[in-house]
Amino acid sequence: MSATPDGHQTPPEQGDMPLIEHLLELRSRLLKMVLAVAVCFVVLYPFANELYLLISEPLRELLPVGQTMIATDITSPFFAPLKLSLVLALFIAIPVVLYQLWSFIAPGLYAHEKRLAFPLLFTSVLLFYAGAAFAYFVVFPLVFGFFTAIGPEGIVELPDINSYLNFVLKMFFAFGVAFEIPIATVLLVLTGATTPENLAAKRPYVIVGCFVIGMLLTPPDIISQTLLAVPMWILFEFGILASRFARRDLEQASESEQTGE
Repeated sequence: MSATPDGHQTPPEQGDMPLIEHLLELRSRLLKMVLAVAVCFVVLYPFANELYLLISEPLRELLPVGQTMIATDITSPFFAPLKLSLVLALFIAIPVVLYQLWSFIAPGLYAHEKRLAFPLLFTSVLLFYAGAAFAYFVVFPLVFGFFTAIGPEGIVELPDINSYLNFVLKMFFAFGVAFEIPIATVLLVLTGATTPENLAAKRPYVIVGCFVIGMLLTPPDIISQTLLAVPMWILFEFGILASRFARRDLEQASESEQTGE
C-alpha cells in the first residue's frame, strides 16, 4: 500500500493497471456474468412449464373447482414460461454476478473496506432471497385469497398466465428490495450520510412509512399490510443495530491501518 504526499494511504492496486487493462478486466467479468445467467437458463428452460405451475400454485389452489388459468394471447403459452426461466436464471445467478462485481472493485478498496464490503454483499443476497420467499409463502396466499373472495357473484375468474407472471415478478422484486433495508441503513451510516442515533430518532416516521408502503404493495386489508410493514420495521431496527457495530469496526480498522498495526 502506497501513501500520497499528504500522508494518506491509497488502495494497494489503485493506479497500477492502465485503462486498457481495466476495460479488459471489466469485459471479462461481464462475460462471466452473462455466461452464468446463460448456463442457469439452459438448465432451467427444459423445466419451464413445471416452474410456471409451481409459481402459479398459490393462485391455482384458490380458484373454484373447474376454473383454471387461461392464455389470452396466442404466444403466451410459449413466452410466459420462457420469460419465467430467464428471470429465474438471473435470480439464481445473482451470487455469481455480485462476486464478479466484487472481484472487479476489490483491488481499489482499502483493507478495512474489503472486510466490510464482502459481508454486506453476501447479506444483501440472502435478504433479497428472503424477501422473495416471504412474498411467495406468506403474501401470495393472502393476496390471491383476498382477490378471489372479493369478486362479485356470477363472475368467472380466469386469470391470464402472462398478466399473472408480470404481477408476481413485480411482487418478488418489491419484497426483495424492501428486505434490503438493513443494508441500506448500514451504507447510509458508513458513508456518513446519517448516524444510528439520527435514524433511531426518526423511528416514528419510519414506522408510518412502513405501513404506507405496506398499503401500496398489498391488498387493502390490515392483515397483509401488517405482514409487510412489521418485517420492514424489524429489519430497520436490525439495520440500526448492525450499523453501530459496522461503524465501530470501520473506525477501529481505519485507525489500525493509519498506525501501521
